[in-house]
Amino acid sequence: MTTPRLPREDLTAAMAARRELGPDYDDAFIETVVDRIEEALGARTAAAPRPRHRPAPEPQRGGEHDHSLAMAVLSLLAAIPLSAIAVVNAGLPGLLITIAGIVLVNLTYTFRPR
Repeated sequence: MTTPRLPREDLTAAMAARRELGPDYDDAFIETVVDRIEEALGARTAAAPRPRHRPAPEPQRGGEHDHSLAMAVLSLLAAIPLSAIAVVNAGLPGLLITIAGIVLVNLTYTFRPR
């Protein structure tokens, strides 16, 4: 089904008539054009199929804003320089403490009360 279009020939003729009549008839011209536009929009609205409303899928965890992926990515990005600093300064025990700290932060975030 095609939607009705605003007849361009009618608008062109109305513009030509407005030029001939002069500025005294501007208000009447504007009202006529607005009425035609409203009719065309009303016809389009009536002819348009209405979309069915589907509820948005709910996130599986974390309510409205689940930032688990962001937390995981940021933890991995932070782990690289922290691990390097820990190994250089404290060796293997420093690396284990650093990794344990990152894991602890992630577990705390994952199991926080909601």
